[in-house]
Amino acid sequence: MGYGIETEAYNDYAGQPDVRGRDVVVLQGEPNNGLGRYLLSGTKQESEWSSPFRKAALARTKGARSLTVVSYATPKDFRKLAESVPIDLTEPAYSLTTPVLQPDEPELLVQTPPAYITTLITNGPLGAALLGTTVQALWRYDTESYRLKRPPARLQPVAFTVEMPEKRQDLTSSNVLGFLEGTDKKDEVLVISAHYDHVGVQHDTIYNGADDDGSGTVAVLALARAFTAAKAAGQGPRRSILFLLNSGEEKGLLGSEYYTGHPVFPLRSTIADLNVDMIGRTDKAHLGKPNYLYLIGADRLSTELHQLSETANAEHAHLRLDYHYNDPKDPEQLYYRSDHYNFARHGIPIIFYTSGLHADYHKATDDVDKIEFGKLTERTKLVFFTAWELVNRENRPALNTAKP
Repeated sequence: MGYGIETEAYNDYAGQPDVRGRDVVVLQGEPNNGLGRYLLSGTKQESEWSSPFRKAALARTKGARSLTVVSYATPKDFRKLAESVPIDLTEPAYSLTTPVLQPDEPELLVQTPPAYITTLITNGPLGAALLGTTVQALWRYDTESYRLKRPPARLQPVAFTVEMPEKRQDLTSSNVLGFLEGTDKKDEVLVISAHYDHVGVQHDTIYNGADDDGSGTVAVLALARAFTAAKAAGQGPRRSILFLLNSGEEKGLLGSEYYTGHPVFPLRSTIADLNVDMIGRTDKAHLGKPNYLYLIGADRLSTELHQLSETANAEHAHLRLDYHYNDPKDPEQLYYRSDHYNFARHGIPIIFYTSGLHADYHKATDDVDKIEFGKLTERTKLVFFTAWELVNRENRPALNTAKP
């Protein structure tokens, strides 16, 4: 399917067979003139379609069984492509940046991104062989697609088989729960969550995860302290609050999956989940700008929850709320990538709070000296004011009549 792109300006899927249940092969990147100018943007800046996540999200929407992305870049660019896909660093064999994996080696590396479609990324020579062509011909495909402003002649994949060995390992870990009982509506529960795990030790280097998700963990602890102090002062919440610190998020949202499968309090009594994951830094898009916070998912199950959140911010926190990652078509697909999702898939309204991705994401350099504590505090206050309204208002947030 060419580059796996579907836009009004350029469409690889137009006039092609239905891909439901099939295995789709696409090329890296997007049409360009070979000199650094891209067709879709008209500039030297890549569009969202250069992201493997965006291609995977579309293929998943179309019902494809798997997606193979053929990378025919230079070694440096191949590593750059790899870094755009969040690799599980606890599995070094899958890391596309491992030095021994050079693009001239016939390796197929397997990754399952949050787009929920099995995605494979190949190096150049292997990818070209799978398409019955050469790397040089793939480079010409770039410039030809740019010149024609439409897909050139279709490449024909050869038949190939992929073996994905399964590894099973028993692990024991623990979620940490703190419960604050409410007053007259104590049988209804608000969950405030974060995850306290990170990616561990790699090659004798400790990955501290100060922002991911130390920042969310300390925020939940601070919120627990604040609500407990309010109750001691005679201002206890009407509804109960469960402060939930999950383990195993980095292994696939395992802690929150376990809790929602074995809830301490019935899920039907859980009114919402406010999930805090990475709120201690400033991302590139907001450098030099007022304090902000990305909100994801608030309107997907409950427009009323979204409106409540907006009001809490306008009246109390005064942050610049950014909904960039809330777009269902956003290539990062963050809605599926933290613990709130296990509540959302059970029909429980959620808000995911984050200050976004940064250069130290899943790296050993995510350390506490880079945390912006003033901003962390102000962002935590928004969660507090939103939670305060949720636990003390007369009615729980209403669900939308149709789920997105």
